[in-house]
Amino acid sequence: MAALYSTSSCFCGSLDSYPVHKSVKLGHGKVRDSGFYFPHRFQCASPKLHVQAKALSVDGLPEIMDSSLVVCFGEMLIDFVPTISGLSLAEAPAFKKAPGGAPANVAVGIARLGGSSAFIGKVGEDEFGYMLADILKENNVNNEGMRFDPGARTALAFVTLRSDGEREFMFYRNPSADMLLQENELDFDLITKATIFHYGSISLITEPCKSAHIAAAKAAKDAGVVLSYDPNLRLPLWPSAESARKGILSIWDTADIIKVSEEEISFLTQGEDPYDDAVVRKLFHPDLKLLLVTEGPDGCRYYTQEFSGKVKGLKVEAVDTTGAGDAFVAGTLSQLASDLSLIQDEDRLRNALKFSNVCGALTVTERGAIPALPTREAVVNALLETVA
Repeated sequence: MAALYSTSSCFCGSLDSYPVHKSVKLGHGKVRDSGFYFPHRFQCASPKLHVQAKALSVDGLPEIMDSSLVVCFGEMLIDFVPTISGLSLAEAPAFKKAPGGAPANVAVGIARLGGSSAFIGKVGEDEFGYMLADILKENNVNNEGMRFDPGARTALAFVTLRSDGEREFMFYRNPSADMLLQENELDFDLITKATIFHYGSISLITEPCKSAHIAAAKAAKDAGVVLSYDPNLRLPLWPSAESARKGILSIWDTADIIKVSEEEISFLTQGEDPYDDAVVRKLFHPDLKLLLVTEGPDGCRYYTQEFSGKVKGLKVEAVDTTGAGDAFVAGTLSQLASDLSLIQDEDRLRNALKFSNVCGALTVTERGAIPALPTREAVVNALLETVA
């Protein structure tokens, strides 16, 4: 649940350390290998960044071919969304359960768009956990890296929807299974064969998941995999604001691609203006290839070593902003996975980000995160309508 649209949040649940539990490995899931290709190579030290050019499809977007895998690491959970907007949790007459969790949302989003994705994380050995594993498989996401914990439940989040479509959260993590993933449970073969390894910051909050996160990212980096980072700030889950800022920034300089919201820029810079390019550039570390700043319905800004700019968003009536930022990330990574030379070509990058903005916009028109993620066809049709 990344923040493409601004949110206010309320959390409950203890974050104390708990004993490590045993886990069960999930069997192989179904994989669909496909992605987006563009007309030339991107020359870089990383072997993962050398991608062969391919032709465009009839709809003007890159042809989907068997290609690059995006592995998403972190939490997967159940969102309970009120069936009526604009009410508090106590007032809501009923809730609709919807699968969610930012990294899992991105994985499904990529697969919906025709790309190749996998998810690595931990859920409870319970009905919700098995339901989530099945949802990944049904959506053509590789779930080989998923683990089950018999001693902890799958995380739950009750999400209130205000009349303007914005969200308030109440999480149940005491602890939840995602917090208990251990380094020795990681599928390193899956991680190292990826083209892009994507993650957030929630998996950095507690042990043993923090150590597993760091080990997974290091293995990916050492294998030449491109690292994609969406901090996805959920401040009340951290012990303090300072620990959140320190934790998020502790892995900042290792990422090749970073996506942040305006609110996250203000937080990380301790109150500076997120619309000031000079402030944003403070977050641009020397090895960073692409920094994206999402602005909800207003679109996004992009920053590379050579250029920067803004791409307008698509105006829609928001029903539920849950998962909008994740849909944006999925739209972006589904294209970059097959050709990072996009980052060096401003015109093509802008076109790619128009696609990503539409992915986010379409997601807010339905309730829930994963249920609302758009298909490639839906995004293409929306793009065609904007130019008609």
